[in-house]
Amino acid sequence: MEIKPYQDDTSGKKSQVSKMFNNIAPYYDFLNRLLSLGIDTIWRKKAIRQLQGDPIPQVILDVATGTADLALEINKQLHPHSITGVDIANDMLEIGRKKIAKQHLSEVIRLQLGDSEQLAFEDNHFDAITVAFGVRNFENLSKGLEEMRRVLKPGGKMVVLEFSKPRIFPFKQLYHFYFKNILPFIGKFTSKDPKAYQYLYESVQSFPDGDRFTEILKNIGFKSNKCIPLSLGICSIYVAEK
Repeated sequence: MEIKPYQDDTSGKKSQVSKMFNNIAPYYDFLNRLLSLGIDTIWRKKAIRQLQGDPIPQVILDVATGTADLALEINKQLHPHSITGVDIANDMLEIGRKKIAKQHLSEVIRLQLGDSEQLAFEDNHFDAITVAFGVRNFENLSKGLEEMRRVLKPGGKMVVLEFSKPRIFPFKQLYHFYFKNILPFIGKFTSKDPKAYQYLYESVQSFPDGDRFTEILKNIGFKSNKCIPLSLGICSIYVAEK
C-alpha cells in the first residue's frame, strides 16, 4: 500500500504531501529542532561535507528544499556561484525566502516551486544535487531519481540525507517507540496537523533504506554509490555519482 499523509483522501501522494507541508510550514523549523534534539543541523553539515573537494561544485540544485536549511548550509560551507532550491510546497518556500533575504543571499540562493519528477532544467546542468529528508516523499521514487540524474553533469555528485531504521538492540526499540508514539503526540499539539507526524513514522518505515536504496541508485545508473549511517542508524547519507 502506498503511504500517504491522509489515507482517507482520494488525491495522489504528491498533492497530499504538498498540502501537508503547507499546513505545517509555520512550525516546521521549530519542530525539526525540537523533535531531533537539534541533531538535524549536525546531519546537514555532515551531508554537505561530502561535496567538499577539488573542484568545489559551483552550480547546485537542492531538491525538496523546504525552508532552505540545507541550501543555506551549502552556501555556508561551499560558497558556490548559485544554488537553486525546488519544492512542491509554496508556504515552505516563502519561509525559506525570508531566511535567505535576511542573510542577504537572494542573488545566490533562488527558490522556486517545482516537482522532483518533472524538473524544469536542461540535461547535464548542475555540478551537484542535494536532497534532505525529501526522497521518501516522492510519489514515484525511481522517476524522481532519474530526473535528478538527468540534470546532473557527468561526474557530478548527488548527496541524499534521509531517515533510516536503526538495527541495534535496544536502540532500535527505543527509536520505534519514540517515532511511533512520542513524536506524533508532540507534533499533534504543536503543528495543528496530527496526520503529519504519523505520516513521518509510516513513511520512514516504508522507505527502502541502506543497501536497498544504493541498489536502486545503481539500477538507475548512478555509480560509486555509498551509504553512511549517522546517529546509530537514525539517519543516513547516500552519495552517488553520474
